[in-house]
Amino acid sequence: MQFADAVALYDLPLSELSARADAVRREHLGETLELCTILNARSGRCGEDCRFCAQSAHYATTAPEYPLVSVEQLLAAARTAQEIGSDHFCIVTSGRALDGDEFAAVLEAAATIRSEVGIEICGSLGCLTHDQLTRLRAAGVTRFQHNLETSRRFFPQIVTTHTFDDRVRTVRDAKALGFSVCSGGILGLGENREDRISLALELRDLHVDVVPINALMPIPGTPLAHVVPISPIEVLKTVAIFRLLLPDATIKLAGGRESVLKEFQASAFLAGANGMIIGGYLTQRGRAVVDDRRMIEEIKLAWKN
Repeated sequence: MQFADAVALYDLPLSELSARADAVRREHLGETLELCTILNARSGRCGEDCRFCAQSAHYATTAPEYPLVSVEQLLAAARTAQEIGSDHFCIVTSGRALDGDEFAAVLEAAATIRSEVGIEICGSLGCLTHDQLTRLRAAGVTRFQHNLETSRRFFPQIVTTHTFDDRVRTVRDAKALGFSVCSGGILGLGENREDRISLALELRDLHVDVVPINALMPIPGTPLAHVVPISPIEVLKTVAIFRLLLPDATIKLAGGRESVLKEFQASAFLAGANGMIIGGYLTQRGRAVVDDRRMIEEIKLAWKN
């Protein structure tokens, strides 16, 4: 599908668009959901200026600040993730990259989690070098998470301390080293529909495996604090179009699904989504896991665990 054809899909009624996307999801991926739990393993004091982020040192927010948590804390969090039904546990750290001691601690934690818990491990650790990615893979991390955030055109309006190509380079390196790659973006930053299609096509060209779709949660103190939230219908249409453009990828509902979609969350799984983050986000609480279980049971999808 070409760019103009994809943009034109937004003009379809939501019911028709959802039906198309749901049929593609069933054909390519079946009825099973992929679930992921993330841990904010190092928080705040980030030198990057991402305009949506509570953890940027450029803005005055109430986000917690702490150094890398211990190996024991990472291990305990991985066990909890497995207990609540997640099949992936993602270690997330603020900042452009980890220093040597911190990176060594993550490697130790990953190896321990693989041997003692067995859950699949994902790392969202910034712009790593080829050598660091190689060592991470050897330690047992099977997935690398690195969002593109938005389109190439709109990216400079959201981040100026690094480039869109920096992010693309990291995704390509991770893919080349055999990682399953998780990369997506945020809706409602001020981008237009064309930007969203551009992002989806970029992700398709990179052959990413998992596409998290976030909806902006405006954080007080950030430059986007007063942005009007994107509508639930616009999010649902975007989910459906991403499914049509990326038929084999896991389309994962991520941050903002509760606050933006509200009672329409289940509708996203009928519009092509087949994954979600459960158990909370980096600086924002999610909803109770029992409520997510009830929702998934009602729409007759299956948890992997």
